[in-house]
Amino acid sequence: MIPQTDPKAGYLAQQAEIDAAIRRVLEGGRYILGDEVSGFEAEFAAYAGAAHGIACASGTDALILALRALEIGPGDAVFTVSHTAVATVAAIELTGATPVLLDVDDYYGLDVAQLEATLAQWPADAAAKPRAIIPVHLYGQAADMPAIAAIAAKYDLAIIEDGSQAHGARLGGIGIGHWGALCAYSLYPTKNLGAIGDGGIITSNDAGLTQRLKELREYGWRERYVSAIAGMNSRLDPIQAAILRVKLTRLAQDTAQRQAIAKRYDAGLAGIADLALPASRVGAEQVYHQYVIDVGPERRDGLRAKLTEAGIGNLVHYPVPVHLQPAYQGRVMLGRGGLARTERAALSILSLPMFPQLSDAQADAVIAAVRAAL
Repeated sequence: MIPQTDPKAGYLAQQAEIDAAIRRVLEGGRYILGDEVSGFEAEFAAYAGAAHGIACASGTDALILALRALEIGPGDAVFTVSHTAVATVAAIELTGATPVLLDVDDYYGLDVAQLEATLAQWPADAAAKPRAIIPVHLYGQAADMPAIAAIAAKYDLAIIEDGSQAHGARLGGIGIGHWGALCAYSLYPTKNLGAIGDGGIITSNDAGLTQRLKELREYGWRERYVSAIAGMNSRLDPIQAAILRVKLTRLAQDTAQRQAIAKRYDAGLAGIADLALPASRVGAEQVYHQYVIDVGPERRDGLRAKLTEAGIGNLVHYPVPVHLQPAYQGRVMLGRGGLARTERAALSILSLPMFPQLSDAQADAVIAAVRAAL
């Protein structure tokens, strides 16, 4: 069996160093925040090219904290995509803000033409006023940030980047996190940089926002036990921080391996009729959180069944768009013109095995199985 992803393989690749890091925390006696967390924050910020890092309990919390730091909440409209992990939309609602869900473009990033059209026709008397955009850098590729940034400037909107699937991705030589006020990352075990448990981090170049985020993640404290503002409890565990510090040292190597696997897939799957391989924006450096193919709605489920029978792990990211899920259907706002690409993608795409420890032989087996099935 070849798994679709394998976080345990990532642990085993650095087992001795990770075990030593865990032991260091246990023997050190500091089990909330402390040097491990601040060390990871500084090291990840340096990796991302940001001035500051603020670690928290999850990627969802990272988005909530980012929104709250910018004082976005009830009466505010936040624009994002429906083709994403539901956490993106849940975070908006958990602040009391109103999500407005948009379609995706050919690269699974936010459709900037629909964003512009929706904003241009926004009713002056609407209950929610446009305040922010959360572009999702899905599957390891940056959204069309130059265009999104231009629209945000035109309409005076904040940008919070969702980098949960794109640690280290670049567009036009610029890393993600450099277009928005803040960038939120998940550190879930299957992410390109993943903990052995849950975790999140926000990067910032603004000292004032950074201080506010640190207060918000710990009850709004400026001094212990005294809340200056209303906050929450969302602290990254020091054990996870120590693990992440170890794994961060290997992230560039792991990213290069993901890119090599993608190139192998590209070459091996080229020429198959009606099979669309992952496309790259001009100037994009993908980090391939997922390798997503499009085989069309007529063949996708059949391909899934044949791959599963052959012992090839596969997943659909994501099988039901957020706006069609029971919790949201019929009540969330949608962009002008509908979400046709999003709805088609849910029926057409398939994620092949992708993780740094996938061997050449395993990748070749995946290629052979796809070719045999199609």
